[in-house]
Amino acid sequence: MINAFQDAQKLEPDFVVYTGDYVSYEDAMQFQQLAEVLQHTVKGKLATVGILGNHDYGKNWAEQPVADQISSQLQNAGITLLNNAQQEFSGLNIIGLDDYWALNFSPETVMKEYDASKANLLLCHNPDVCDLNVWNGYQGWILAGHTHGGQCKPPFLPSPVLPVKNKRYDQGEFDLADGRMLYINRAIGHSYQVRFNVRPEITIFELAQA
Repeated sequence: MINAFQDAQKLEPDFVVYTGDYVSYEDAMQFQQLAEVLQHTVKGKLATVGILGNHDYGKNWAEQPVADQISSQLQNAGITLLNNAQQEFSGLNIIGLDDYWALNFSPETVMKEYDASKANLLLCHNPDVCDLNVWNGYQGWILAGHTHGGQCKPPFLPSPVLPVKNKRYDQGEFDLADGRMLYINRAIGHSYQVRFNVRPEITIFELAQA
């Protein structure tokens, strides 16, 4: 993971976003491991922004002290966390939703303030949120993670294990046919230390003025 971060640093990105699951929490050792990796954080020249995933909430996605510790470490590493909040960075308004399965999911808190006149980008860990009635007319890109692309995918067949209700949300780009575009990143980590036909991924986007 550190090697992947070091390679990504060479790209000198303007914006960097992290869509959650920084650890797979079991005990306090994960905080030490996170601290080691965060020494190599990829940062954007204009902004570095993140949201939390379900694994960042500890066991059963229900341990607020675990989320608080991870949040503190991320912020100390220069990552701006958006928990059902939005912030504008150099003309790009980034909206961040807290995790769907965890304790603080409250999309209406920020989506009621949605301003279509801004250049918006939305971060959402679990792509199943795309199917909820919480969007208030949002138009634009949604960047998600959570699935790891299924981690193992037989050729020409769907991934047998996907942690989402909507099984079409595995990886890559989806046109949601209402002005929203979803991209699900396969991530560079894993739930189980095995991948087959699902390569780890750091995604590069080039922003263009409409």
